[in-house]
Amino acid sequence: MSEVNIASVLGQIRSLREQTAALKPMAPLNAPAATGAADSVRMPAFGDVLKGALDQVSNAQGAARKLQEGFQLGDSRADLPSVMLAMQKSQVSFRALVEVRNRVVQAYQDVMNMPM
Repeated sequence: MSEVNIASVLGQIRSLREQTAALKPMAPLNAPAATGAADSVRMPAFGDVLKGALDQVSNAQGAARKLQEGFQLGDSRADLPSVMLAMQKSQVSFRALVEVRNRVVQAYQDVMNMPM
């Protein structure tokens, strides 16, 4: 992977981290749960965040595929630069998702290999 792609992927990861951090500051692990109106606002679960990322990648790939098909069929709205840009965006988002998956698997393996 080239330096430009790595920088782009890292930028997207930082952007996602900032978006999730903006939702609600994390409470300490040993803090009691809040009650009342603040209780209705919760941090999304890891599975929900992962599913959202998968959906975004899938949507980006679908949009790129539709633009590509439109270009092949001669649609005037699907020009070559927009097709190439959409394909690159979907490729970068897919690579970022694969990298996150690899890191999660590596973290899991590190935890499982810890001595008891």
